Amino acid sequence: MLLSVYYAYMVEYRAELMFWVLSGTFPLIFMGLWAKAAEGGQFALDPATFIRYFLAVFLVRQLTVVWVVWEFEREVNEGRLSPFLLQPLDPVWRHFFSHVSERLARLPFIGALVGLFLWLYPQAAGLPSPGQLFWGLVATALAFCLRFIIQYTFAMMAFWTERASAIEQFWYLIYTFLSGMIAPLAVFPEAVQRVVLWTPFPYLIYVPANILTGQPTDIGQGLLAIVGWGLVFLAINRWLWRRGLRQYSGMGA
Repeated sequence: MLLSVYYAYMVEYRAELMFWVLSGTFPLIFMGLWAKAAEGGQFALDPATFIRYFLAVFLVRQLTVVWVVWEFEREVNEGRLSPFLLQPLDPVWRHFFSHVSERLARLPFIGALVGLFLWLYPQAAGLPSPGQLFWGLVATALAFCLRFIIQYTFAMMAFWTERASAIEQFWYLIYTFLSGMIAPLAVFPEAVQRVVLWTPFPYLIYVPANILTGQPTDIGQGLLAIVGWGLVFLAINRWLWRRGLRQYSGMGA
């Protein structure tokens, strides 16, 4: 029911959805830059591989974008969380299904942009194998859940501060560089790669994109890492939720 309601709500803003999709074309800009740079032969990846990688990054980014921290922050600051606490449903499910329904509503725009860039870069054409597609979508779905729980954990700080979103903005700076959004980790020094793989960042974009493009990836290890980090942040989230409810005073109510 929540999914159908929020889907109808999101479709009402389909014109705005188009601009949200366009705002996520950042990886496609780097696609052209890295493909051009690779023509010099100074990188381990060839131009076609860079193009396919950044196209996969675009898809993963579109399917994993999250904004729950701003919504939860506003609910706490304005006291709108109070009536949700009286209902026999954890407020997180409203946010979760609004995000899922938004994914469904933006699919036509994503498909149109993918078609456009395949026309501009025909060397990137070619469907992944059924196995790559399946495990790539599984990794993308898990990456979305991880991204959601991480940001929802940051949102819990709204019980103590009016600018919980500032934590997310600082996190996003690190996420931009270490997740594989602006460059595949394969072009990083090996020492940096070893360190970054112990963080949650590469499992949010780089690993799902690599699986979709068929690059050498330990799929089992990648999926376990996503689930592991998800459980870590889930435990922190539930602890902060219980502590935060004691702190909550319904500001603005």
